[in-house]
Amino acid sequence: MVGLRALTDRYDRTVLKEQLLAPDARTGRTDLSGPLNYLLIGTDRRPNDTNPEQRADTILVVHVPAGLRQAYLVSIPRDLLVTIPAGSGYPGGQDKINAAYEHGGGGEPGAQLLSSTLSRLTGLRFDGAALVDFAGIRQVVDLLGGVRMCVDGEVRSIHTNRVFTPGCHQMNGAEALDYVRQRYDLPGGDYDRQRHQQQLLRALLDRASETRLRNNPVKLDQVIRAVGGSLTVDTNGVALEDLLFSLRGLPPDSLRGVQVPSYPQVIDEVSYVVLDNGGNGLFDAVRGSAMPAWVGANPRWVVKL
Repeated sequence: MVGLRALTDRYDRTVLKEQLLAPDARTGRTDLSGPLNYLLIGTDRRPNDTNPEQRADTILVVHVPAGLRQAYLVSIPRDLLVTIPAGSGYPGGQDKINAAYEHGGGGEPGAQLLSSTLSRLTGLRFDGAALVDFAGIRQVVDLLGGVRMCVDGEVRSIHTNRVFTPGCHQMNGAEALDYVRQRYDLPGGDYDRQRHQQQLLRALLDRASETRLRNNPVKLDQVIRAVGGSLTVDTNGVALEDLLFSLRGLPPDSLRGVQVPSYPQVIDEVSYVVLDNGGNGLFDAVRGSAMPAWVGANPRWVVKL
């Protein structure tokens, strides 16, 4: 335990800390007993990529009910049509939600504009946020010796032309990231991509448990350094060590994947995703303590991880 705390302290010094949440998207409380809501933004900036037009590739709301024994991964469709408020020189207007990160300028200001957009849409305020570069996730997968991912139907990568055949496979970091980036030609399109990303997070936790990562200081140190170099966090003033130790009891099988009730729609020849009946009460459930009941009543939008 002492060694783990020492490594966590080292991680706390390594990871970049910024104000990722806009003031109107932040709870301002530091109580870790729950319920807790965190915003996770994933980007896929390639090495040496200087393109200023960087949209958020993944947007997840991680909801942890009181007691901290279960977690819900709520995937926000990247093409969701929203009203983005003015900020960072952007005058405001309607666009896809993943464009909020780009309109804000990426990085800290981009995350703030995205958090403000999502907060206004859902009524949620967040207890913290993280900005993740997928390059770090790729390294972690490799350090853990790969992850087991189950493929429902044949998927051909539009990026590498790699073919993923049906069945369960042990994937390395490059393969896993390639697989979860695909959405074209999949039966469910972006909804399938969201599900695959949620499955990867579950697979990472499963693999970390299998390798007894907490009891292997050398491997844990390697993973911490890999993640630390690709992660920016906003813990809302809570010590990162306290947050990690509060959530350490979450077992992998406690995760539930959730998709936002929505449907695709073409508007002015542009493909968007729009909310179905305002999200069918999902955001009300996340704001309160009603997620178990909502999940039970809406099996169509629950993902098996």
